Amino acid sequence: MTGGRAPEVPAPGGPAGSGRVISEIPTSPVDVPAAVSVLAGDEPARPVWRNQLGGLTFELGGGARRRFVKWAPAGSGLDLAAEARRLAWVQDRTPVPQVLDAGEDDDGAWLLTRALPGRSAVEWATDPRQAVVAVGEGLRAFHEALPVAGCPFSWAAEERLARAEAHRRAGGTDPARWEPEHRALGVERAFSLAAQIPPVEHLVVCHGDACVPNTLVGDDGRWSGHVDLGALGLADRWADLAAATWSTRWNYGPGWERLLLDAYGVAPDEERTRYYRLLWDLGP
Repeated sequence: MTGGRAPEVPAPGGPAGSGRVISEIPTSPVDVPAAVSVLAGDEPARPVWRNQLGGLTFELGGGARRRFVKWAPAGSGLDLAAEARRLAWVQDRTPVPQVLDAGEDDDGAWLLTRALPGRSAVEWATDPRQAVVAVGEGLRAFHEALPVAGCPFSWAAEERLARAEAHRRAGGTDPARWEPEHRALGVERAFSLAAQIPPVEHLVVCHGDACVPNTLVGDDGRWSGHVDLGALGLADRWADLAAATWSTRWNYGPGWERLLLDAYGVAPDEERTRYYRLLWDLGP
């Protein structure tokens, strides 16, 4: 998370069985990295988020000075510089966190952003209907705001599959981390199915992690911005929609997927949804 308050449920990537990076609010003491202490200055650095790769997010200041700093330990594989480049490209086209500082040292890398208004959509768990509509409408607005022509970033299925294959060859594929619907396939069958990439239905600049926690919702119940754009790039819009609808199950329970699609303004596509959820699980 780089904007909004941290949610109180599992973050982007879903439950513990998912193949994606799992995040959570820290429940034990967190050592503040030296770089974060420098950025905080005299203000407290409040840890609000931690993922299984060692990445941390801290909230700094309050009011007009409220900021967030992401920190990734060296060797974690978390590319904050890539996210900074994407945020800079998206800036002024749709509401995303403004980059205030980014850098790295021997210990790790950091990304400092100005906070956006609103709260993570998962904090609306007591009113999931409103939140799901906000996520669907926000994702449609995000896709429509960003120009395909000239986008320098890609999230194409072919490239994602190639990275998954490399991860597999390196011994990193663990079916136990996949969702139950994919574990039964086995590795060979799963990769065989993933090689059958469906034709692109509608090319857009995808968010890259359009799960529920990454949409911010204002006090009026409408979407107010998006965060965590480290994978943003050109792809079929169903790459985002498959993850967004899937994540409604993880955060609100079953029964909300069609409402999100209705809010987005598209009919269900079972084939592409099934494909991009499988690719999501295979990804490193």
